[in-house]
Amino acid sequence: MTRSRKLLDLALPALAVGLLLGLWMLVYQAKPDIMPTPLAVGKRLWDITIHPISKAILPVHILVSLGRVLGAFALASLFGVTFGILLGWYETFHHIAWPVFEIIRPIPPIAWIPLIILWCGIGETSKIVIVFIGAVVPIVLNTFAGIRQVNPMLIKAARSVGASDRAIMLEAVLPDSLPSIVAGMKTALSTGWMCVLAAEMVVARQGVGFLIIRGMDNGDSALILAGMVVIGVVSALITAALNYLEVKLCPWKETQR
Repeated sequence: MTRSRKLLDLALPALAVGLLLGLWMLVYQAKPDIMPTPLAVGKRLWDITIHPISKAILPVHILVSLGRVLGAFALASLFGVTFGILLGWYETFHHIAWPVFEIIRPIPPIAWIPLIILWCGIGETSKIVIVFIGAVVPIVLNTFAGIRQVNPMLIKAARSVGASDRAIMLEAVLPDSLPSIVAGMKTALSTGWMCVLAAEMVVARQGVGFLIIRGMDNGDSALILAGMVVIGVVSALITAALNYLEVKLCPWKETQR
């Protein structure tokens, strides 16, 4: 990579952030009564970092939401990858399970909230279940698509040398499907954040979603935007971690770019 290309790769993200801040200031000038400045949001972030809201400072609220998202995300990844493999690899299972999955899949995770609260109460279990429902669908779909898009010649070549179904799955199918599976996990992570915020806005005393709903109730737009900034930063960091994991698991994909 040339020096000019490196500089361009650094300059373009900085330019994008600058344009976002410029647009932010334009909105502030048009609606100063409802849109705080970036500086005001920064001060609000610092304020909730040292002064607790609902007996918790900002890092605690972040950890609470992050724990809910990552816990449900781990369960969704385990179930979603397994279910997607079964759908894509076993035709009989696909014919049985796919119609049921297609009926349930379009239902928005938020629509499940009343039932989940009735079934699981208003504790942590209900929030994790809501996030799980939202996160599992993209993982299942991407895993299924990845399995179905494996080159048939690769499978035939493995069978021709006497490889077992288990060996074909572990040595050929799964490695070829990994980019699609990781892409589904990235989408699931974003969906998980949306679901946990919805759950925290309904029933929670701590969490980033709780901070946003508290800001809405009090007319504190700086607190609302502070919560949104936190979500964006935390999600970007987790996505960067997944990108790193993808490079380690699928090094051939990086060399193809």
